[in-house]
Amino acid sequence: MEIEFYNRQTKKIEREKVYGDKLVEWLYQSQSGKLLSNFLCKAPISKIYGKIQDSSFSIKKIAPFIKNYQIQMDDYLPQKDRSIDNPYSSFNQFFIRQFKPGKRIFSESQNEMGAFSEARYFGYSVVAEEEKIPVKGHFLSPKELLENTQWENVFDQGPLLLARLCPVDYHRFHFPDDGVILDDYRVPGLLHSVNPLALKAKPDIFITNERHVTILETKNFGKLAYIEVGAICVGKIVQSKKWNKGERFKKGEEKGYFLFGGSTVIVIGEKGKWIPTQDILQYTKQGMETYVQLGMTVASIG
Repeated sequence: MEIEFYNRQTKKIEREKVYGDKLVEWLYQSQSGKLLSNFLCKAPISKIYGKIQDSSFSIKKIAPFIKNYQIQMDDYLPQKDRSIDNPYSSFNQFFIRQFKPGKRIFSESQNEMGAFSEARYFGYSVVAEEEKIPVKGHFLSPKELLENTQWENVFDQGPLLLARLCPVDYHRFHFPDDGVILDDYRVPGLLHSVNPLALKAKPDIFITNERHVTILETKNFGKLAYIEVGAICVGKIVQSKKWNKGERFKKGEEKGYFLFGGSTVIVIGEKGKWIPTQDILQYTKQGMETYVQLGMTVASIG
């Protein structure tokens, strides 16, 4: 399985090295795999596997993982109270590693929305019903994603950014602007893979998987629906703190993180308030994601 994406940093089209690609292909293409995927996507099973990544036995996975995926560890901090020689107490602690101060910077411009995840982005000025990238537009509608009649009309015909985090990526997510929390709730669901191959086989994944929804009132971009989507083997969607209604946040502040697995963050805006950057829009039309580092501009005021 090959997945190509545009890397904004290198300005090149690159090929993704997919973690667990043979397993994903088997789970979503073979008859026997499809039967097992229905079992594995149940939260208790998937989260038990994620919990194993907390054990000290999982440490031995770290070095081969770093080497295989050529992760630049000079960019990251060790786990708190750990030595340079033995920086992480488990694979999950390595997985939720943090950037060193100054390694990622959010734009100070009020017109520019900072990338809330270091990830591969699809973007839409409006999600049309006939849209098919990465899934049919129906499966990216506010009504389906939010499951909350109080908010679905607020984001009708608004812009949308979909950020896919691979297992090799930085797995913390951040606020894209200053603002205040309006609402915060969880939508229970399954934990299917969010890999493009899985989405092709099962396009309703984003509206059937477990989700954490936070409604934000931002300083510069209006209301945003911020949606974290769980995925297969994700141990947990963790909020860095309890975000209460009325609580304020700052641009670039950490909102939370995913424990082990590939995951997705979706941000929906109000109609006409902002538009994704031209490179994200251009490559989305070609069916290709744009890889963007944390804090880089992903949208601007239209």
